Amino acid sequence: MSMIKEYQTVSEVAGPLMLVEKVEEVKFEELVEIELPGGEIRHGKVLEVNQDKALVQLFEGARGVSTSGSRVRFLGRGVELPVSEDILGRVFDGQGRPIDDGPEILPEKRLDINGEPLNPFARDYPSEFIQTGISCIDGLNTLVRGQKLPIFSGSGLPHSKMAVQIARQAKVLGTQESFAVVFAAMGITFEESEYFISDFRETGAIDRAVLFMNLADDPAIERIATPRMALTAAEYLAFEKGMHVLAILTDMTSYCEALREVSAARKEIPGRRGYPGYMYTDLASIYERAGKIMDKPGSITQIPILTMPEDDKTHPIPDLTGYITEGQVILSRPMHRKGIYPPVDAPESLSRLKDKGIGEGKTRKDHADTFNQLYDAYTKGLAARELEVILGEAALSQTDKMFYRFAEAFEQEYIKQDEYENRSIEETLDLGWKLLSALPVTELKRIDSEFLEEFLPKFKEENTEEETS
Repeated sequence: MSMIKEYQTVSEVAGPLMLVEKVEEVKFEELVEIELPGGEIRHGKVLEVNQDKALVQLFEGARGVSTSGSRVRFLGRGVELPVSEDILGRVFDGQGRPIDDGPEILPEKRLDINGEPLNPFARDYPSEFIQTGISCIDGLNTLVRGQKLPIFSGSGLPHSKMAVQIARQAKVLGTQESFAVVFAAMGITFEESEYFISDFRETGAIDRAVLFMNLADDPAIERIATPRMALTAAEYLAFEKGMHVLAILTDMTSYCEALREVSAARKEIPGRRGYPGYMYTDLASIYERAGKIMDKPGSITQIPILTMPEDDKTHPIPDLTGYITEGQVILSRPMHRKGIYPPVDAPESLSRLKDKGIGEGKTRKDHADTFNQLYDAYTKGLAARELEVILGEAALSQTDKMFYRFAEAFEQEYIKQDEYENRSIEETLDLGWKLLSALPVTELKRIDSEFLEEFLPKFKEENTEEETS
């Protein structure tokens, strides 16, 4: 380990940044310890090195840091997370320090939070279905092990409730391998933090989870480290302990705003809407830490959650996230106003890998056909609903009215479910058949005749029995 170097050459302090001059052999991302004249210790990391000048980013803010009398020590190592299997069931702050009154972690090793780049050639193709227990994800926007599937939400929509429901219910079907959840919250309120922690504890989900909590009043710099802390823990559990890990990151908008704040303090030329021009590569360095590696049992599946400013999906944060990830689940304000939870906008949502995780041996052989038929019937129902708003009910044909009723039933029975309702994939698929059986067979053009003969009669009979009773 290199010797710790100490300097008293602070020449400038601006916002969360400090310039130290006449430094030698200082490295990018190196950890820094600042001793104030009164003896208080602050922490930071090297953001930029230019000849003999080092720009240091302060974790705890610059208040009280003076250019004279402050001692700066460069520690010769980057930001690290101490890890062992004891991190399961624990709650940490955004810098990886335990905040649950539990014992200190006795580390098996310390890992750099920036991780090692994954060799693309070593990546395995995502192919196994992950059951979340939420029909509009499992049935329509299937999550596959090793995938990155973000949830695009808006302020005031129940993405937090949905995040803990997925964390509580998610599992890989048909495997004996252990499953863990790494949950990172950035820029949240104290109430939200308490909600997340208490829900994990009350439902017992905490036993297989690692939580990282960065509050809104914590330094913006810490917010930039939080997702990297979480993904370092996820990589350790997945690739060294062979676990299936689901990493839930909320809210990526808070993360990007912290990135913008630091960029502005560095006086960098802003890009779109004031965000730094390198935000795409920065987000990619987080999202691309998901996946499976060949010949290793573990995997990391990522669900980043972000609130779209003004519900605008063309905003830089959702826009860039959409490019890097494999689809998106979009929450809809009109659905939320109708009292539907989860308020998922099914036609706008998409999982680009769903075809790889469904079918015989994974979910059920009729999954792809029923998904296509449900989607087709629902979009026809939405078109009929728009027609009714413009021209009135009299303008609707009998077929239009039938699809109109289907759309209502689809929203109220298929999409809508309780936050503690955990539907198996069989229940979700059967529910789809039940709704489709109300339509004439001539309208079920997207389902193979073999599946119609096998599945439809059972649900037609059930519908007839319900109507007669």
